[in-house]
Amino acid sequence: MTLTQDEDRDQDTGADAGATPPARDGAVPSLSAVRPTVSPDRLLADLVPPRHFAEARFSTYRADPAHPSQTTVPARLQEVAREIVAPRSSGLKALFGRRRAVPAVYMDGGFGVGKTHLLTSLAHEVTATLGEGSVAYGTFVEYTNLVGALGFLPTVEALATRRLVCIDEFELDDPGDTVLMSRLLRELADRDVSLAATSNTLPEALGEGRFAAEDFLREIQALSSRFEVLRVDGEDYRHRAVVTEAAPLAAEVVARAAAGRPGAVLDEFDGLLAHLATVHPSRYGALLDGVELVALTGVRPVQRQEVALRLVVLVDRLYDRDVPVLLAGDGAQHLFTDEMLRGGYRKKYFRALSRLGALAEEGRRLTA
Repeated sequence: MTLTQDEDRDQDTGADAGATPPARDGAVPSLSAVRPTVSPDRLLADLVPPRHFAEARFSTYRADPAHPSQTTVPARLQEVAREIVAPRSSGLKALFGRRRAVPAVYMDGGFGVGKTHLLTSLAHEVTATLGEGSVAYGTFVEYTNLVGALGFLPTVEALATRRLVCIDEFELDDPGDTVLMSRLLRELADRDVSLAATSNTLPEALGEGRFAAEDFLREIQALSSRFEVLRVDGEDYRHRAVVTEAAPLAAEVVARAAAGRPGAVLDEFDGLLAHLATVHPSRYGALLDGVELVALTGVRPVQRQEVALRLVVLVDRLYDRDVPVLLAGDGAQHLFTDEMLRGGYRKKYFRALSRLGALAEEGRRLTA
């Protein structure tokens, strides 16, 4: 998803990133009042595994015995980690000998089978040996936003200093962004940067993983022979296909919970959606600086696709930061339309519903 240049330029004024969201009339602060600014240096510094997976390691991945791939894939990734951290050839041997391609792996599978846990485990494993700054970790959207902020060649130069670049949630639904990422990966691979990527298939789409992998390999074209495809089977460990099956919370319950919790923000749903249109998605993470709880009233089904896609990015940033949410309104159970859930962006929407469901359940515990 991209915004127009006018939308990007409109959000360049306002509070610095990291500022506490201002309160409305002395009440609970509001996200809609925050207009963050983010430097290119911060965009690069933020390319690290999300807080939600700060403790993720291969040893903490709980494989389901019913799905053997959940055992074989972690074992293979540990081998990949050893290949990445191994000393590189140098001197005459590197000049005249056979050049060995650096590792490039692609994990495919449904929602909630632990692919992000495994990808962050790989990142942590490499970082533990080579040190901070050796790995760049971000979502597909974060990398496309980085190119938009820095320009293509500066992005290549910045990422080429890393030993491993991880791309979570590689997306094939925007042809322009896919071509951009394919070119970026090719430039990095040519500079001996190892690559690791994940993407999702729909949980009920049996056999679709094979086709998703074929689509990925076709779209990255010249790089397809370098990537090793690893299929991770299993069920969504979050066991959630909708936001929440529980009855919606009352607006007064949500407002009261937000008022009594430090770091909470309270917004009316339509107002927040309108505000997101004025903030570039690359800055949604900064929008959440200092936020420990997001409370929303008037939640309703989203009818316009561009609005829904912005909401998906916000949900991803909330999930990365383990920020629980409280939802009041009639639309929490049917946030996206049936047409959206059948369309080309359906994987994004199902991922958002799965993640938002987990955050909403965490939020409900705060009201007990």
